[in-house]
Amino acid sequence: MTRREWLAMIAATPLLRAAPQMQGSAKSAPVSPVAIGRSATYDTQEVTAVMAAMFKQLGGIEKLVANKTVAIKLNMTGTPTDRKDNLSPGLTHWVHPAVVGAVVSLIGKAGAKRIRLLESRGLAPDYSLQGYMAKGDWDVSAIQNAAKNVEFENTDGLGSGKNYSRFSVGPGAYMFPAWDMNHSYAENDVFISIGKMKNHSVAGITLSMKNLFGILPLSIYGGDAGVDEPNENHPTANRALVGHTGMRAPAKCSPGELNFGANHDGGYRMPRVIVDLLAARPVHLSIIDGIESIAGSELPRNVNLTKPNVLLAGFNPVCTDAVGAAVMGYNPRGSRGDPGYARNDNQFVLAEQRGFGSTDLKQIEIRGVPLEKVIYYYESIRPKAPAAPAAPAAPVLRPPA
Repeated sequence: MTRREWLAMIAATPLLRAAPQMQGSAKSAPVSPVAIGRSATYDTQEVTAVMAAMFKQLGGIEKLVANKTVAIKLNMTGTPTDRKDNLSPGLTHWVHPAVVGAVVSLIGKAGAKRIRLLESRGLAPDYSLQGYMAKGDWDVSAIQNAAKNVEFENTDGLGSGKNYSRFSVGPGAYMFPAWDMNHSYAENDVFISIGKMKNHSVAGITLSMKNLFGILPLSIYGGDAGVDEPNENHPTANRALVGHTGMRAPAKCSPGELNFGANHDGGYRMPRVIVDLLAARPVHLSIIDGIESIAGSELPRNVNLTKPNVLLAGFNPVCTDAVGAAVMGYNPRGSRGDPGYARNDNQFVLAEQRGFGSTDLKQIEIRGVPLEKVIYYYESIRPKAPAAPAAPAAPVLRPPA
C-alpha cells in the first residue's frame, strides 16, 4: 500500500459515535489549517526559517501575539539524566532548544510584550527551570536573549505566585470538573503548547494535547502531594497515581475527581484527562517538534531513535495533533486496539466529540509540505511491545454532576 493509498483509507474512517453521556453536549468541531515544514537538522537558522515559513503559511502570528503576554508550555518529560545512547534529551524525548529558541525569536519579532516559558520540574534535583534546562544541554542565555522580556517559571507549585488559579472544565467534563494550576497559566493572553512527536506508554501518542498533562502542579496532583493542602516543599513524585490510575485523590483543596475510584484503567482515564485539560486551558497555537525523536515510549527506555525531519504548527490543537498522528503513520480516528491505541481510547476523537476540533483529514487543509511526503511509520520502528494484559473491566460510566 502506498502512502497515498494509506491516507485515502484512513481519511474514509468515520468518526466513532459519541459516548452516551456526551450525546447532548457534543457540537460541531471546528476545522483549522495545519502547516507542515521539513528540517533535516536542528541548525538554528534552518529551524527558524522553516518555522517562519510555517507561520506565514498559517496567515501570520502578529495578530495573535502583538502586545500580548505569551505563555509557552514546553515538553521536558523525565529528568536531564534520562538519556538514550548518551544523546541530549532534545534529540530524543524533550522538545529541542533550537525549536524553542526559534519560536521565542519569531514571537518576539511579531511584537509579543512578554514571553513566559513554563514547565513542571519537581522531579529534578535542581528546582529552577533554567538549571534544569542547562543540565539538559540547553543554552539558556541564547533562548533568554532571543526576544525581549523572556521569563522562566517552574510550575510544579506556586512558583512566583501567591495563589493558584482555578480553571473550570465546563459542560461535558469526563473526569474532573476543574483544575488548579500555577498562576502563569492564567496570567497570559496567548497560550502555546510545544510538543514532541513520540509514543506514550499510557496515552498511546503524545503531541501538543498530551503535553498539557504537565501543567498540573505536583504540589496538588503528584504522588506526594499534600492530603489537604498543596505540598510546597519540592514534591518529587509524578502524577501517575492521580492521572493514570486514579489510586489517590489530589489535595483536597482542589475540586477533585468527579467519580473518584470508579475507574483505574489508564487507557480510559488519560485520554479523557487530556481532553478535560484542553477544555480548561485552551491552546491558541500548537507546535510539534518531529525533527528527531523516539518510538516506543515518552521516555528514552526501550525505544528506538526516529528522524522524521518534520515540524508542524496550527491554531487548533486537535487538528494539528490529528495531522501529527497521521505523520506518525497512525489513523487519527483509530479505535482502542488499533496501532497507536493498543491499550487506550483515542484522545483526538474524544476531543472532537466535545467540539474542540476536527480529526477529519479530508477537511483539514494542509499547508506547506504535503502530508503524504512526510509520513514516518512509528509502529514499524518502535520496539515490539510486551504481550497485552487481560482486558480491564468495563468502565463505570456516570454522567457529570
